[in-house]
Amino acid sequence: MTHNKYLAFVGVAGLVSWIAWFIVLNKLNPFESTALALILFFLSLFFALSCTFMIVGFYFRMWLNKNEIYSNHLAIAFRQGIELTVIALGCVLFLVLGVLNWWSGFLLILCVSLVEFYFVARETR
Repeated sequence: MTHNKYLAFVGVAGLVSWIAWFIVLNKLNPFESTALALILFFLSLFFALSCTFMIVGFYFRMWLNKNEIYSNHLAIAFRQGIELTVIALGCVLFLVLGVLNWWSGFLLILCVSLVEFYFVARETR
């Protein structure tokens, strides 16, 4: 599969996920069905943010590094898109639980950064 087809598939999946997130946001009442509303909210937002961060990250990498192999950019953009999504959803979850403050957000960013440093160090070998 070429990178253009892959990005088109991810773009369509992201668009569907954003539409699903807006439907969940507008149609489900979290006071009536709390568990279902929260699960669908976080699940649709996870896919929407992951696709968005991946596409933005891929094109940002292509803009920075010209004349390189696209598959490397796709793999790295996918991984970093997931990591940024984990940070964003982790902060939203902390906010829902009422435990979000500057140091809990910083610790979440630090943990995800350590995971990214692990992958970067593993790639350089």
